Amino acid sequence: MSPTPQQRRAARHQLGTDPNAPAARRGPSAGRKKPITVDAIISTAFGIVETEGYDALTMRRLATALETGPSSLYAHVVNKEDLDELLIGRLCAEINLPAPDPAGWRQQLISVCTQLRDQYLRYPGISRAAFAAAPSNLDTLRVSEGMLAVLLAGGIAPQTAAWAIDSLFLYVNAYSLEISLLNSRLRRSDDTTDETWVVSHDELLRRFAALPDTFPHTKRYAAELTSGAIHDRFDFTIGLMIDGLPGPR
Repeated sequence: MSPTPQQRRAARHQLGTDPNAPAARRGPSAGRKKPITVDAIISTAFGIVETEGYDALTMRRLATALETGPSSLYAHVVNKEDLDELLIGRLCAEINLPAPDPAGWRQQLISVCTQLRDQYLRYPGISRAAFAAAPSNLDTLRVSEGMLAVLLAGGIAPQTAAWAIDSLFLYVNAYSLEISLLNSRLRRSDDTTDETWVVSHDELLRRFAALPDTFPHTKRYAAELTSGAIHDRFDFTIGLMIDGLPGPR
């Protein structure tokens, strides 16, 4: 008897059987197409997100791309949340984790966060898959383990380090999602000439300048409020969060 999807998921967590055993195709295409595997599912899902965005990724859309039915996918993945876990795990597997250095732990932590951001930005909106998800995938846990090691090497207390990792993950996820949403709106504006929701820097300054005098600080510091090249605010916020951690115990 073939393993259940739940058993396959457990196997991916090193608790049981082969996680990538192919599921036999059924129907007219049986024997003429490559079998469905976890790797094929993940790769195809990434292709959909890269070209169409995360919102387009459904189990039915994925099954269509693989020229099969949803039931063939469920032989490998439990549900969409399980697929999300696999996708984030695959991205986390690409993160290079440093050997903890007590003298350079801050820069090491920034490097990990930056890598994670760049992985998310390759696939529009995919950081949504990481929200409200318990880190159980081994590749995802590998990143949090590496970050914890870096923080502990820097003399940060364990409880502070644990919550710092959670906060950093949340910020990286949210920042990446915001950039993806902005880029999506920019693309739609280019396609439809509708600039209702996307304005230029000059237009934003003009709007601030036109505010009533009940907004004196916003009008006076409009340049500061709208400043920053790509990722400048990301670098600032990550640095602020790390530098704000209590000193070595």
